[in-house]
Amino acid sequence: MTMDLHEYIASIPDFPKPGITFRDITPLLADTKAFKFTIHELAAYAKEKGATVIVAPESRGFLLGTPMAFELGVGFVPARKPGKLPRGTVSESYTLEYGSATLEMNSDSIKPGDKVVVVDDLLATGGTIAATNKLIERLGGEVVGLAFLIELTELQGREVLKDYDIKTLLTYEGE
Repeated sequence: MTMDLHEYIASIPDFPKPGITFRDITPLLADTKAFKFTIHELAAYAKEKGATVIVAPESRGFLLGTPMAFELGVGFVPARKPGKLPRGTVSESYTLEYGSATLEMNSDSIKPGDKVVVVDDLLATGGTIAATNKLIERLGGEVVGLAFLIELTELQGREVLKDYDIKTLLTYEGE
């Protein structure tokens, strides 16, 4: 079965600021068939890559990563903003278009040899996923693939992540 998921993405011009078109995935999440298709496609990729763990950055990545992990019967590990995890953590800071951000993971969440697929809703500049990958690798995991619902090709995130296998379900030109 194939499905054109573009039909389930709402494009909101000038949000969150002028010149940006926000790709809203909530219509897809609200549609049973589109959401199920999306999770099935992303999970099939993770299975093909031999994933033993799914990792997703806060927060929309959680919406895709947890059902993927459930479908595959593997663990899910969140990469969170600072101060959200109550046990020992490792952290990675990275630059954004206007400033910087930090992600954290529990220091015992990834075991040496884990095969990890990282999932997020959107591949834009690649900075968030690059930081997530560094955390996984620092903990001894192997990033075997990156899965995204949407890729904004003009922002060239794929180039930042060129050393990794990447699967995207949808692409858009521009922001």
